[in-house]
Amino acid sequence: MRFRVSRPVPGFRSYRVARDRAGRWHVAFAVAPEPIEAAGTGEVVGVDRGVAVSAALSTGELLSCPGLRASEAARLVRLQRRLARARRGSNRRARLRSQIARVKAREADRRKDWAEKTSTDLARRFDLIRVEDLNIRGMTRSARGTIVEPGRKVRQKSGLNRAILAGGWGLLVQRLEQKAPGRVEKVRAAYTSQRCSVRGHAAAESRESQARFRCVACASQGNADVNAARNIAAGRAVTARGGTALAVPVNREPQHRAPPLVDV
Repeated sequence: MRFRVSRPVPGFRSYRVARDRAGRWHVAFAVAPEPIEAAGTGEVVGVDRGVAVSAALSTGELLSCPGLRASEAARLVRLQRRLARARRGSNRRARLRSQIARVKAREADRRKDWAEKTSTDLARRFDLIRVEDLNIRGMTRSARGTIVEPGRKVRQKSGLNRAILAGGWGLLVQRLEQKAPGRVEKVRAAYTSQRCSVRGHAAAESRESQARFRCVACASQGNADVNAARNIAAGRAVTARGGTALAVPVNREPQHRAPPLVDV
């Protein structure tokens, strides 16, 4: 089989020839890449993954994973509507499925390219990378339910699932762990979006909107995703009481002292 070499191929252990759903042939070589060396500056970055913004960094940078253009998304909708009307087993249905697969493959290629470039950039710039410890498989589980116990807001949950998967949450962290082994830490995600990164006060009212954060205690304000990323960079996993899981000043309720024991 003839193929085009897109980059120099180092010594490989094996290779695989595969054909994807879009009808494209690929030759993949199994090569163990060398890890990317840290910059040696001691800098730490926090990465907050979201839907509106794919990745917000504690440095204030907002990164978005590219998807389909408006014209491509409209074409995908038209093709899916035609597919719903096509007769099963017909040549027209097979042709439409191939066209849909090519459009989706273009979106997946852009997502993979973004994850590769972003993970390489973070691994080169920072010595330690902290991300949220998210159960993405559980978060993207269908809310359809069963016939006996049907789910609620299934359509809204399906849209959220697609947005999470389109943002490349899992792929980005996976490539970071492979390129910067031992330099990626996972922090508990609880209350990181409700905690003020300046004073440490945690309150749901501080999150005014999806993109706006205004602390009700100290009135500091800014982008909500960047505020969460700074909490992640500090390694502060906020507990339900409002404190943190690390040895830093905590914000917790006063505790009553137990009365002293008196000998009778």
